[in-house]
Amino acid sequence: MTTTAVPRPALTDLGPIAQLRAGRLTRRLVQLFVGLFLYGASLALMVRGALGLAPWDVMHSGLIRFIPLTLGEMVVVVSFVVLVLWIPLREKPGIGTVANAFVVGFSADATLAVLARPDALWERALLTIAGVVLCGLATALYIGSQFGRGPRDGLMTGLVRRTGWSLRLVRTGLEVTVVVLGLALGGGLGIGTVFFALAIGPLAQLMLPWFTVALDPRPALAAGGDQG
Repeated sequence: MTTTAVPRPALTDLGPIAQLRAGRLTRRLVQLFVGLFLYGASLALMVRGALGLAPWDVMHSGLIRFIPLTLGEMVVVVSFVVLVLWIPLREKPGIGTVANAFVVGFSADATLAVLARPDALWERALLTIAGVVLCGLATALYIGSQFGRGPRDGLMTGLVRRTGWSLRLVRTGLEVTVVVLGLALGGGLGIGTVFFALAIGPLAQLMLPWFTVALDPRPALAAGGDQG
């Protein structure tokens, strides 16, 4: 008896109209917003763990020391600043890009409002680990919904496309840059930052096939010129 392997759904690169025409809209929208909400919650878990933040959040936490915004509000502001940088890179935002810019920051603030920082080191370590794992899950959910990249991911892929440099080099360069800026501003760097940098890629790669939604190829094909 032979078995036929079922191919895994592929990620696509569609513009906003094609994204809406690509089928399974209710499932994908729910998955997108659940993923983005959990992404913000994962940020809050790492903040309350107080053992170090993700690279971009090191910078966010440094900026709010000097600008009177909450952490979540700063995430939103930086998201739109990064989207401005998409313009010379000719990146096209999708529905998920704009939703990402708003939802992650507000989710982070909402979670921080109800989650206190524990005193025990082991509890803070658990929060940090849970934050990283939840971030991997959230990343797989929102990317797998096929509504486009987040602002920071789009900056990375745009630089790769325009410069011809490797994805690893561009990602490392961006993350080192924001960590250095965050450190200069007094942001929250620690062992959690290192753990995040080492674990988030493998976690997202593991989970992404579980949540990548297969699209209807016919509407996407009909949308032709709307591809990003």
